[in-house]
Amino acid sequence: MTSGKVSSAAVVLRGGDAARRAPAVVPLAAMLAALKAAGEETRLRILALLAEGELNVSDLTDILVQSQPRISRHLKLLTEAGLIERQREGAWAFFRLADHSAGATAVRELVARLDTADPQLEADRQRLHAVRETRAQAAQAHFSRLAEHWDEMRSLHVPEAAVDAAIRDMLGAQPFHAMLDLGTGTGRMLQLLGGRAERAVGLDASHAMLAVARANLEQAGLAHVQLRQGDIHALPVERHSFDLVLIHQVLHFLDDPARAIREAAGALAPGGRLLIVDFAAHELEFLREKHAHRRLGFSREQMAGWLEEAGFELIGHRDLAPADPVRGDSLTVCLHLARDRRVITDVPDYSSIPAVA
Repeated sequence: MTSGKVSSAAVVLRGGDAARRAPAVVPLAAMLAALKAAGEETRLRILALLAEGELNVSDLTDILVQSQPRISRHLKLLTEAGLIERQREGAWAFFRLADHSAGATAVRELVARLDTADPQLEADRQRLHAVRETRAQAAQAHFSRLAEHWDEMRSLHVPEAAVDAAIRDMLGAQPFHAMLDLGTGTGRMLQLLGGRAERAVGLDASHAMLAVARANLEQAGLAHVQLRQGDIHALPVERHSFDLVLIHQVLHFLDDPARAIREAAGALAPGGRLLIVDFAAHELEFLREKHAHRRLGFSREQMAGWLEEAGFELIGHRDLAPADPVRGDSLTVCLHLARDRRVITDVPDYSSIPAVA
């Protein structure tokens, strides 16, 4: 037999990593409840549709050609069985397959085994595509009305493609299990990075913006991305559960950016990373009145101070100056990358224990 020692080292235990290693064991009672809930034609069709992405009652009513009360009853049964989750968004409620309940994993595997060539399921998917096309057209109409605003803002700083490239470069190839995009807007950051995450959540206070984001994400084929309506100052998400949080061009709209950063810290798992993208301090006062900016950018020192107070270590910074810095109406885009300082535990030092012969 050989001997050896385990040295003391700080480690961070990821809930997602543990879940990937653990077998999907389901208690008998939970499995029976899941199968009972899923074992009805309409409910199984609903589960197959939700495997494609989030839908609301109106969507499912149109796709399944059934009454709203009937669809609502099926959704209530599936929710009570823990197979789907319900998220409020203004006057609407969106549903998606559950991630964490005992029977949800087993039911996901069953749904994945359904024959996609089945005539009924194929007809459902065709109507689903029609619903998504309607959303895409509504999103396009919304942005047509806002085109002048967006074009004016884009003209003040470096192209978005350059910002996207800098974000990808700063984050590097390091994988992340779960990401959270605060103030997701049109879902741009989710489109850029959501494909790298096993779980991705976008949060915004505006129902209209979430409708646009949902259409964009559906067109991009990012069915695993979740969208939630909520307040960036009181996040309706699980605490300490994300290893990447983004705040992209949001803080300058807020009265209390430091509070938003503290909330972001609460959503991060120990050792997780926070990426803030916003403007450097500037003097373009017209942005307050014309574009509802509350803050005229932020200095590097100001941002570093807020991050320090929230328990972060600043590990990266980059300035993207406009092509013509001499212009008096141009903006510098700044990227601030920080890491949460916390660790969960230390591996015990077993060096004093004799080796087993």
